[in-house]
Amino acid sequence: MSKKAIMTLESSRFTSYENSIPCYICDSSNNYDTELCHECSAPMALAHQAKAQGIKPDMVAVLGTAAAGKTVYLGMLLDMLTRQNNRLQLLARGAFSITLQQRTISALSNCEFPAKTPNEPDRWNWVHCQAQIPRRKKPVELVMPDMAGEAIIEEIDHPQTYPVIHSFLKKCAGVILLVDTNRIEQGSQEQNYFMMKVATYLSEMDKNKKQGKSQRPLAVVFSKADQCEVCFANPDNYARENTPNLWQQVQQRFANYGYFAAGVAGACASRLEYGTGQVSVPLRIEPRGIVEPFEWLLRKM
Repeated sequence: MSKKAIMTLESSRFTSYENSIPCYICDSSNNYDTELCHECSAPMALAHQAKAQGIKPDMVAVLGTAAAGKTVYLGMLLDMLTRQNNRLQLLARGAFSITLQQRTISALSNCEFPAKTPNEPDRWNWVHCQAQIPRRKKPVELVMPDMAGEAIIEEIDHPQTYPVIHSFLKKCAGVILLVDTNRIEQGSQEQNYFMMKVATYLSEMDKNKKQGKSQRPLAVVFSKADQCEVCFANPDNYARENTPNLWQQVQQRFANYGYFAAGVAGACASRLEYGTGQVSVPLRIEPRGIVEPFEWLLRKM
């Protein structure tokens, strides 16, 4: 006695691949069931959501050197704005958009800073969210990735090394530039030179210029400013006195810019870990100046 069954021909599966979908970041064509773009490794969920909802999210880049505080800043920003009711408010789009917030707050609650962001783009955390701005009828759709600082430096020094960074920065509508205040106070020139490179890179990439200046809004945020009240009192003056080269570059290359100071850990200590060395430990969490640069950026966009 023979049993009958209906079997789908393997060749019929390939007909579905005719309906390819372009990556939202780099525009490369991908199969409809691809998880990450084959070209830039950005999550294809961004493209599927944009297509299903008929929207085109704006892109916001958060840039800085390794250990400048990008992950902590983004994670705390998302946590604060998803809980606010009377001000700027964020609503996550897709479960993957909550991962960054979850990991950041979990680490801080255990008196730890989040682990270093890997250099591999397929391991980055991406955020797709909807921002509701007071006195504005329509919400704003945003895409923000947590990119590795070392990968950012490599792309700026050697363009096209990381296609996802190149494509994202070319399309992004606004930039938050994090400057490590601790390293500036220690006399390091690393931050100054890196930020000058970023300012030059972004300005030359921007095609929409008037009188030689980029129209893309740039928020320069001095991170880890908890121990530097002078910076909180007047970020613009602090930039002029402590990072004069960066201040001059921004003045000459950007039409819309602002200086801000931010901090998450009210107090930090350090401990010695075997095989790692000195590790910074947050003793208490006191977010300060987190929302202001982001809110300014959205209004300028």
